[in-house]
Amino acid sequence: MSEPAADPFDSFAAWFAEAEKSEPNDPNAMAVASVGADGMPSVRMVLLKGWDKDGFVFYSNLESRKGRQLQAGGKAALLFHWKSLRRQVRIEGPVEMTTDAEADEYFASRARGSQIGAWASAQSRPLESRFALEKSVAGYTAKFALGKVPRPPHWSGFRIKPIMFEFWRDMPFRLHDRTVFSRATPADPAWKTEKLYP
Repeated sequence: MSEPAADPFDSFAAWFAEAEKSEPNDPNAMAVASVGADGMPSVRMVLLKGWDKDGFVFYSNLESRKGRQLQAGGKAALLFHWKSLRRQVRIEGPVEMTTDAEADEYFASRARGSQIGAWASAQSRPLESRFALEKSVAGYTAKFALGKVPRPPHWSGFRIKPIMFEFWRDMPFRLHDRTVFSRATPADPAWKTEKLYP
């Protein structure tokens, strides 16, 4: 697909489908940017776990740096970079938590080792030694030796609700094509569309 469609969600669907065919690893990888109370931005790679016209969903330890920043700031920016296609998609918008039912369903679909890891890791906090992490994993493995592993209370999902999309296409001589869709709020059905200089 070349030019983005009239609706940014339709454009994303088409570009993402192409990325799933062409990207050698993790076409659903995205950078998530948040901002701390001191105004310092922070960015990291996560995996998109679901999306629709309500927003883009990923999961995290709520007590991690990104978890705390997203809950406090209530806004985020996403970036997908598909090198094989020479394309990027930027998304910005407010953040909301997924429902408990959504988080429970996704957590239940994870590999058991990943479920144990969600309990064992105090994500983003200082780690005194690798042994301490392995000991924590062993402890929770024993604790949940029988039956299902429940979702930790400190682990859930975030949904970014877009108010801005930018579709970026590589073009010759660095004269890249940039198409922006924007709206005032996630509830606004009308998108404003404009081109940007490269």
